[in-house]
Amino acid sequence: MVGKRKNIYLIGMMGTGKSTAGKLVASRMHMDFIDSDNSIEEINQKSVSEIFSCYGEKRFREMEAEFIQHGHPSENCIISCGGGLCMNEGAFEIMRSKGLIICLSAEPETIYQRVKNDGKRPLLKVKDPILQIKNILSERRNTYQKADLVIETDDLQLNDIASRIINAAEVK
Repeated sequence: MVGKRKNIYLIGMMGTGKSTAGKLVASRMHMDFIDSDNSIEEINQKSVSEIFSCYGEKRFREMEAEFIQHGHPSENCIISCGGGLCMNEGAFEIMRSKGLIICLSAEPETIYQRVKNDGKRPLLKVKDPILQIKNILSERRNTYQKADLVIETDDLQLNDIASRIINAAEVK
């Protein structure tokens, strides 16, 4: 039986590997995996895209804030956070009080290649998605850099990303 562990919050832009790596880390560490977007979708019985179109981005961000405050256990979880979740006022402090924050990062072109065929990305439904990714990264960069660890995922295999996350958790 595994003892109580602090949560590990995976932050970063869409397409950086948070959910894929998070599931593998959760399996290896015998922790629960939670995807914040999936949790919000389940609670609201709507996809993120539907929430954006029905209620707007502002309401979605409020839902993210509610999730980070009360919507998940305070220990033994790997949490894949939606890309903008950490931008909500107070979210970073709440995550830091409950665990380790690791940012997964990638170049805009890598992100685009990874998500271009995923129609469930409301922020990329624009004329120039790579420019949009660059703009979003520019807005979020300073917040992402506050993470306890930043892992550049462009040239890493999934097992390498997972190992780095696990090593960081064991050191903390």
